[in-house]
Amino acid sequence: MSYIEFKNVKKEYKMGEVAIKALDNTNFTIEKGELVVIVGPSGAGKTTCLNILGGMDTATSGDVIVDEKNVSTLKKKELVKYRREDIGFVFQFYNLVQNLTAIENVELATQICKDSLNPETIMKKVGLKDRVRNFPSQLSGGEQQRVAIARAIAKNPKLLLCDEPTGALDYKTGKQILELLQNTCRKENMTVIIITHNSAIAPMADKVIHFKNGKAENIIINENPTPIEEIEW
Repeated sequence: MSYIEFKNVKKEYKMGEVAIKALDNTNFTIEKGELVVIVGPSGAGKTTCLNILGGMDTATSGDVIVDEKNVSTLKKKELVKYRREDIGFVFQFYNLVQNLTAIENVELATQICKDSLNPETIMKKVGLKDRVRNFPSQLSGGEQQRVAIARAIAKNPKLLLCDEPTGALDYKTGKQILELLQNTCRKENMTVIIITHNSAIAPMADKVIHFKNGKAENIIINENPTPIEEIEW
């Protein structure tokens, strides 16, 4: 059994009389410790898929299995526990608490998890050991995204879910963030899923899932992923 299994997952939204299919019988699997890139145009179902994986949305039908747990059958209270303990989120716009320092933002996440990692160690790993006492407004966009990644990693999650993590960053900074995510996956054996519309970064992944019209239309396995520093776009 794979670490993550999406089985015949459907997600429909009702708009008056019309049912919109965000996901339409979507199927794919992900192994533990894999770096997966999900690509596709806007409206293809990428973010819906990530939200369901992260317990922020529920499937209309089908099964979503994460580490032998069927997330699609969890009750509201169980979903809260799942999001809190098993999932690390990284968004396009960092979502940091502005009146807390960088290290306090990371500590905030560790206080709600039972197997959390040491915040100072994680800040060092993301290259911010000298900026721990700075507030978000005193950090660049790239540094704020590093804090957001540190906050997610410090929870010691089963899944690190990243929705357009470089969308608000320039080319060079974006590359550094992707390198950090690639290294985190390799060194910590963490399962990392990155959503992007930039298909040029696909070679960095162990697996690439192409979404189109609510389906995982094409799945490519990279036997030899390319280090991010060798990828240009």
